Amino acid sequence: MSLPEVAARASDTLHSVAQRYGFLLATRPPSPKIHSIEPWIAGCGGFRRANYENAALEILAGTQPVFSTTNEIGADGPQWNRDPLTGTIAPCEFGKFIDLRSESVVGNIKYLWEPNRHLELVTIAQAYEITKDQRFLEAIETRLKSWFDQCPYMMGPNWTSGLELAIRLINWSLTWQLIGAERSPLFDGKTGEQFRDTWLRIIYQHAHFIQGNYSRFSSANNHLIGEAAGVFIARCSWPYWQDLEQWGSDSRRILIEEALKQTYDDGVNCEQAISYQQFVLDFLILSGISGRARGIEFPTEFWQAIERMIEFLHSVMDVNGNMPMIGDADDGLVVRVSQHSDFCPYRSLLASGAILFNRQDFAAKSGGLDDKSRFLFGDDTWTGVSPELGGEVNVVRRRFPDGGYYILGHGLDTEREVRMLIDAGPLGFLSIAAHGHADALAIYLSVAGREFLVDPGTYTYDGKPQWRAYFRGTRAHNTLTVDGLDQSVQGGNFMWTRHSSAECIEFTAGVSSDTFVGQHDGYTRISDPVVHERSILRHGVKFEIVDTLKCGGSHLSERYWHFSEQCQVNVSGDSVYAENGGARICLSANDPETEIVCLRASDQPIGGWISRRFDAKSASTSVIFVDRVQGTTSLSASIQCLLE
Repeated sequence: MSLPEVAARASDTLHSVAQRYGFLLATRPPSPKIHSIEPWIAGCGGFRRANYENAALEILAGTQPVFSTTNEIGADGPQWNRDPLTGTIAPCEFGKFIDLRSESVVGNIKYLWEPNRHLELVTIAQAYEITKDQRFLEAIETRLKSWFDQCPYMMGPNWTSGLELAIRLINWSLTWQLIGAERSPLFDGKTGEQFRDTWLRIIYQHAHFIQGNYSRFSSANNHLIGEAAGVFIARCSWPYWQDLEQWGSDSRRILIEEALKQTYDDGVNCEQAISYQQFVLDFLILSGISGRARGIEFPTEFWQAIERMIEFLHSVMDVNGNMPMIGDADDGLVVRVSQHSDFCPYRSLLASGAILFNRQDFAAKSGGLDDKSRFLFGDDTWTGVSPELGGEVNVVRRRFPDGGYYILGHGLDTEREVRMLIDAGPLGFLSIAAHGHADALAIYLSVAGREFLVDPGTYTYDGKPQWRAYFRGTRAHNTLTVDGLDQSVQGGNFMWTRHSSAECIEFTAGVSSDTFVGQHDGYTRISDPVVHERSILRHGVKFEIVDTLKCGGSHLSERYWHFSEQCQVNVSGDSVYAENGGARICLSANDPETEIVCLRASDQPIGGWISRRFDAKSASTSVIFVDRVQGTTSLSASIQCLLE
């Protein structure tokens, strides 16, 4: 940690101590100057009533899924300071001094925080807008009142994280607009006015908290973008205070700076985590369109960063909409406004990008206008970009040199697509690279829209250290380990103390053949330094993969191949045969001394697992090619893709 960061953290501690004793607070916010403003969302016109009414009724019945468990709400209503996973109730004391890492104090804080983001309030508000059923309006009031009562200003675990407050503000904004804003029947009469004024007071306090506690230095990643988005969207939703006008200007500046700082020129988010790229894009897009509705425009370079980010997602998505699970993922959403079971946040971003940037290539791969994009922009905005209208569709980009991703393939974006993605990028963002994985030179392969070689995902953040270490480590990626070590050195659940550095040496992409050569220095730290070089040559639908270990001594080499759980995998001799939905591949070890090990749902050693959802894992198949090398050695493997 740098000296400036140490000084900043000391200053933050003094600030918190002052607040603990009643100073520097917003205990009595100024009176809001309420006036009528138009919503910045299009709303739920054209939505299927049953989807949203039924979803809201399930919430009212007391059932709310939270990651791998369900938050059962009893007759007494929600317990906002209770972790639904462990049942632990966190203390209602000064929030900034609560030990959020202690399970005995707060349980699993991620599970506790999730219901407090209030994504479900938007669902209830959507049902109200569609049906005008008073039950839904009353449910919103009941839930908010219980939250206000149980989570008094600055007290408890829900007054600790600026990001959590920001996401809550954004969902309150959508809820506010859907129920009619300041003209809502919920605010009729004296008691209605009192409820409105209480809500507005707490909204002000949320914005005051966030702007006084922005994430800085090594924490200034997606958290800072989310915090600034929360304040800016609050300014656009409730422009009732002069203070919020100023905070909104500051947050706009932060959003512009961080959108450019945290996005490479090629459109890859610097955290090297695809799920977080989706997360950040929602913050940026929601901020951009809310500002535009209020006449507060963002500069061209801000929108260009968003377009490039969506373009990257468009390029790495396969023809069937599969997205590689690179880097951390925690199922985090800024908002949940679609109740369709097949909703895909990445396809939705393509649809939104098609509307924002008139990109027919985005539209063609999006699968059509989804309810989230319809909610934000309206039905009529789709007409001008619908791919059915014809027009030029851009070719998939295959080279992302800043983020370090390269695409080899045959028939891309066709039914006979063979797509290989190679990771030769940085470990992650800033000094701790919190959400990056040790995946240098890892590959991902899909054939005809069927996944074969995959990233097994994230699984968990806290509470299961051996699993956290495995899923973010090198063994859980389709690359090579030396002497059983990770390429980079883990220093905690969200920290890397030594970063490997990967680079692309050569990349050419053609119709009949492609070439990639890259290397990383992750193993130069060991006593006999090793450089790992990987070269991949594609001819048609066959890949030749050569891994060269440049070293002087003896080392154990293990090449990992993680198959989708949808694959049927069989090992015969020196070859591995896999089938998925009619598509097939044959993976062969070309060195006679290679030992082939197959793991499935194994705990000792860990292997043969995949995690599609946070805190949940299921069986898959992992194959390991094991070799003992002496001095500089090249190891060869080939993948033949078989299409019907």
